[in-house]
Amino acid sequence: MQLDIGTLTEILVKNRGSDIHVVAGSKPAIRVDGKIRFLEEYDTLTPEDTQRLAYGIMLEKYKKVFEEKNAVDFSIGVHNLGRFRVNVFRQRDSISMVLRYLSSEIRDITKLGLEAKVLELTKKSMGLVLVTGPTGSGKSTTLASMIQYILDNEPVHVITVEDPIEYLFKHNKGIVNQRELGQDVLSFSDALRSALREDPDVILVGEMRDRETIEMALRAAETGHLVFGTLHTNTAISTINRIVDVFSAEEKDQIRTQLSISLQGIISQRLLPKIGGGRVLAYELLIPNAGIRNLIKENKLPQAYALMQSGQAQTGMQTMNQHLRKLYGMGLITKEDALKFSPDPKELARLMGITYEEM
Repeated sequence: MQLDIGTLTEILVKNRGSDIHVVAGSKPAIRVDGKIRFLEEYDTLTPEDTQRLAYGIMLEKYKKVFEEKNAVDFSIGVHNLGRFRVNVFRQRDSISMVLRYLSSEIRDITKLGLEAKVLELTKKSMGLVLVTGPTGSGKSTTLASMIQYILDNEPVHVITVEDPIEYLFKHNKGIVNQRELGQDVLSFSDALRSALREDPDVILVGEMRDRETIEMALRAAETGHLVFGTLHTNTAISTINRIVDVFSAEEKDQIRTQLSISLQGIISQRLLPKIGGGRVLAYELLIPNAGIRNLIKENKLPQAYALMQSGQAQTGMQTMNQHLRKLYGMGLITKEDALKFSPDPKELARLMGITYEEM
């Protein structure tokens, strides 16, 4: 019996996994709790197998893109299971594919392990809110939960620009329009430019990946819209640097000024292995106060880290190391994982009261 995508997606969902890997020369594999698990009961896939599996789920328009560019992104729905984000690409003269499971159920934001201060960001009337982290860090889940919370509680118009659409939002007190790159619009910047003429209150930008998109997002945030976006950065401060560095030397001061005014918050997150199974969210939160806004404007960002560490009862901010120490103290993560995922393990070791050389 030939292996098919339906069988693979059933196995993934049954095992509460996140990704399926289809690679010639390997048995099919799934990712569960952040770790690759080979499906030993199946034969090693041949190049013919991977091509059959990939082409079997691609519409003609996606086949055309793939054959022109050797890579294509799209999403599919699987009956009774939900939606999957798909990337098909070439490697070693064969076709490979990764499918990411997109749960049809958008999680309640109050159950993600985020503090109440994060929820307050959804109630801002304007400005820029960023959710950052590496691939697989749960950014899409956090953003989807925030957007659905807004739709459930506020009479607003939300426009999303995604590549591809992942979660399907539901109209409630608010109304939502979701636009997919390549299908509904040609580029993020085109979509943002158009969105400003479509009476939005809230705009979700799937990824702020280039200068023009960042420029348009900042403009939207300055002109009375609440803008959510993502970047693949590892800390809140490096996120600000990444945005500024996209621009020329002559433009950097202006961008710093714009950010110092419009930035409402940065959530920088990771998913860590949880003791006993599953994963747990670790994150740092930057919410600009007057001091941090001034440091952004004056290009003195290294000093902002100290402000994130202090006065947290009032600001609600926390660094990644402070949250890792908290998760370790609660018995949710191991000492080894806390140090492994820390942006500064020596500092974390001091916070934990251990000697870093022990590791």
